[in-house]
Amino acid sequence: MKKKIKAIVKLQIPAGQATPAPPVGPSLAQHGLNIKEFCDKFNELTKKQQGFTIPVEITVYEDRTYEMKLKKPPTAELLKKYAGIEKGSGEPQKVKVGKITREQLRKIAEEKLPDLNTTDIEKAMKIVEGQAKNMGIEIID
Repeated sequence: MKKKIKAIVKLQIPAGQATPAPPVGPSLAQHGLNIKEFCDKFNELTKKQQGFTIPVEITVYEDRTYEMKLKKPPTAELLKKYAGIEKGSGEPQKVKVGKITREQLRKIAEEKLPDLNTTDIEKAMKIVEGQAKNMGIEIID
């Protein structure tokens, strides 16, 4: 028999750093989950991705069990890492803040592919390239 879903909670938590403090604690406590157990599990699964914020989707069932689905770090975070910058440009059309190569663009697109609404790597690269341009990151060959 299929379990009844009580709620779906979406959070973005720094990898390996989930704590019972907000936003994690209050979001999950209202559904009766064991927050410490969730934090330990999340931190164990994400410790190799330190430095990234990891989107996670938690499906809470009526019997207080849950399933956790980790997603890839946001595209902007990956772009910042590859370009070696702290943040995007406030004026991306005028002020360029970093550069990435086509090869790096392809790597980011490949990593994000499962979360994007396409299975075509060329289209995925266009999506990532658009975000890079909006952040003031140049693509060099």
